[in-house]
Amino acid sequence: MTALQMNAELYRAMGVIADDETLMAKVLKYVKRLAAKKEDPTLMTKEEFFARVDEAKKGPTYRMQPNENLSTFLKRIGNDL
Repeated sequence: MTALQMNAELYRAMGVIADDETLMAKVLKYVKRLAAKKEDPTLMTKEEFFARVDEAKKGPTYRMQPNENLSTFLKRIGNDL
C-alpha cells in the first residue's frame, strides 16, 4: 500500500468515527504517543552540540578572500577536500 493510499484510508476511517468524541479522543491520544516515538535525528543535547563544535574546530578552516564570490570560494576549497 502506498503512502497516498494509506493517507486516504486513514481519512476514511477517521470520517467514520469523527462524530464520536470518545473515539476521537482515543485516536488523538494514540497518534500523539506514536508521534512521540518517532525520533528526530537532528535533535541533540547541548553537550552533543558543543562536542561537535569542538571536533569541527580541529579541522581546517577556510575564509573567503576579499571580493571573492561564493561560487569561487567553494571551487577553491573543493580542491582541498
